Amino acid sequence: MNEQCDILNINKIFDILPHRYPFLLVDRILNVKNFKSLQAIKNCTMNEPHFQGHFIKEPIFPGVLIIESMVQASGILIYKSTGQLNINKLYYFVGIDNARFKKVVIPGDQIIINVTFLQFKRNLLVFKNTATVDKQIICQSKIIFAKKNIVI
Repeated sequence: MNEQCDILNINKIFDILPHRYPFLLVDRILNVKNFKSLQAIKNCTMNEPHFQGHFIKEPIFPGVLIIESMVQASGILIYKSTGQLNINKLYYFVGIDNARFKKVVIPGDQIIINVTFLQFKRNLLVFKNTATVDKQIICQSKIIFAKKNIVI
C-alpha cells in the first residue's frame, strides 16, 4: 500500500466502514500514513438525532459518540494500512484506556480526530487518539483492537 493516500470523502468512507446514518461518525479523512497515522473530520450539526435529547436546553455531543468517532477513524487506518476489508479477517474494538474528556462539543463544532498507531502486540493493535475542536483538546484515549478470524 502507498505510504500516503488521497483525501477520502464520504463515498470512499462508505466503501470501508459498514456504518450508516445515524451511526456513521466520520465525515472525511484528511490524510493517512499507513501503519502510522490518520486525520479525520466529524462535523457536528443540530440535525443529528442525539442533540434532540442530549440535552434539550443545552445540546452537547455525547462523549460516547466522540469515542465511537475515534474508533471508526482508527478502523479506517487499519483498513488503509492492511488493505483487508474481509468479513473473515476483521479487527474488533475491544478496549479503551485512559479516556479523558476536556471540553464539551456543541452543534456547529468540527471535531478533528488524530489517530496514531502505537503498537501491534499478540493480535492487538493499539492507537492513541486525540480529538480537538478549534485546536483545543476535547478528548484523548488509547483504543485497542483485536484481530478476529471468523470461520464461516
